[in-house]
Amino acid sequence: MLGSLAAIAVVLVGGFFAVRSVTVKEAEQDIREQVVILARLVESAGLSDGVVRGERAALTRLDDLVQAQVLSESVVRVKIWAQDGTILYSDEPRLIGRRFALGEEERELFHQGGAEAELSDLSQPENQFERQERKLLEAHTAVRTPDGTQVLFEVYQRFGSVTANAERLLGSLAPPLLGGAAVLLVFQASLAWSMARRLRRDHAEREALLANAIEASTRERRRIAADLHDGVVQDLAGVAFGLAPIAEAADRAGDASSATELRGAIDRLRQGVRSLRSLLVEIHPPNLASTGLEAALSDLLSPLQAQGIATHLDVDDGAASNAASDALIYRVVRESVRNVQAHARAENVWVRLRREDGVTMRVAVQDDGRGFTADERRRRAEDGHLGLSLLEDVVRQAHGALEVRSAPGQGTTVELEVPAR
Repeated sequence: MLGSLAAIAVVLVGGFFAVRSVTVKEAEQDIREQVVILARLVESAGLSDGVVRGERAALTRLDDLVQAQVLSESVVRVKIWAQDGTILYSDEPRLIGRRFALGEEERELFHQGGAEAELSDLSQPENQFERQERKLLEAHTAVRTPDGTQVLFEVYQRFGSVTANAERLLGSLAPPLLGGAAVLLVFQASLAWSMARRLRRDHAEREALLANAIEASTRERRRIAADLHDGVVQDLAGVAFGLAPIAEAADRAGDASSATELRGAIDRLRQGVRSLRSLLVEIHPPNLASTGLEAALSDLLSPLQAQGIATHLDVDDGAASNAASDALIYRVVRESVRNVQAHARAENVWVRLRREDGVTMRVAVQDDGRGFTADERRRRAEDGHLGLSLLEDVVRQAHGALEVRSAPGQGTTVELEVPAR
């Protein structure tokens, strides 16, 4: 819309100057024709040889003619020049008898005839008495006295009449121009409004699809976690429980080798059960309302500890208070811990949770791993690793802010700020 308004302004302003230029050219043509007509009038009715000789009676007779039939609202000055640049006559008496240098075009008129018109240069000394007019058009043509002496007839026309003609012409063109511009603006406004509504609708649909995808993912994770918990985990725990009496019986029978193998199998089964329980925590978060956010975050760090990574959990008193933001905090920490496991090669991981001013929750997950560049993150996203990108969308929907800072060799920090509600 702003571009359209700028284009319309350019058209209108450019149109004004174009019309003005055309009007000036037409005015120059008109004054060339006018100066020829006026020159013939003066030549036939008032110009005598006595004007060339400076005779008072001849000048008076010529002045009466000029005052009565040449000067008007638009024509404000008349001058008659000799070939040497002397002003033989002017309706401004102070110029009569003074000599000024003629321009190249004026000198050519004595030899070639015709008429010329141009904007007056009022800074020239011969125009000192016309400067109050500010802007004038001047026109020249050569005429002859009765004895054949050539002189130059010159008139000055007010430029205001040219401007008035330009304004009248522009006024006649303005209604269709402005009407067309109004139609264009109305059309573009409706188009812009339609596009804005479509964008809002597409954005709402995208948010709904994202929410549905997250919900579907949560349901699927819940189903898988329930199947594993009620199936494989229970079976392995039962097998481990059942092997314990067999190992004790082997001990009592003196079969130490079998007892050792059985106890090793029991340990491996129990470790498998622990790993599966950690996997269940990753697949489907615990019920934060019942377990508490701090305990859930501690469970998230257990797999890192099993890999030999030192973990540090720091939760302010009252920071985890069953707020609605707890689920989002848990999701961000889970994704960050998962990235540490998969990519960071870290030795330490710090998780800090703070409540600031009682209204904002801030959680930071920091590691001392290898870090990454912005290009690496872009490449991972192109390869389908969209965890952080999806989190950013979810955080925006919750009116929060998620910042990821990383550099090669300097680890990674994921910081979440979200309203505590």
